[in-house]
Amino acid sequence: MLGLKLPTDPRWVNIVEKNIEEILTDHAFCEQKAASTAISLIVSFPEYTDLVKEMVALVKEEISHFKMVHDKIIERGWTLGRDRRDDYVIQLVKFFPKGGSRTTQLIHRLLYAALIEARSCERFRLLSEELEDRELADFYRNLMVSEANHYIMFLGFARQYGNKKEVDTKWQQLLEYESKIISNLGTTEAIHG
Repeated sequence: MLGLKLPTDPRWVNIVEKNIEEILTDHAFCEQKAASTAISLIVSFPEYTDLVKEMVALVKEEISHFKMVHDKIIERGWTLGRDRRDDYVIQLVKFFPKGGSRTTQLIHRLLYAALIEARSCERFRLLSEELEDRELADFYRNLMVSEANHYIMFLGFARQYGNKKEVDTKWQQLLEYESKIISNLGTTEAIHG
């Protein structure tokens, strides 16, 4: 369903299990960044009423996910660590050239967002199936559904606002590019790392 060209190596979960505190901190900041992305789309493209309405709902949902992850950190006696670079996203956004029409910029941002959500969904599924910590496994199973819905929503908006055939071509190209990025990651306790 997600269309990802390269699945995450299941051994990534072994890395995560050695430092749950780090994955939870990274995950918390991923949720915060997702809320920020939704706000940015509202600010940048206010004339797209359907998008704005969905982004308002998404901000609320993502910030509630941030709280849920933060609560898990506190429950375990930890504090939220500092944010760190997300090399996956940094490399991903280099795919499309800067500039172009407002519509082109919107489509590219929606495709990036869809792909980030798809990869998060895939990683959450893996955590839900492989983590020995059953409480966290269940937590990730529940969040996995939200990520899948976000992926579908962003891709749907890209197809709605752009030429569907062109969008689908760009989406396939982005998926191929992402597979090269992800082939060099999966070695850290980070959601996308």
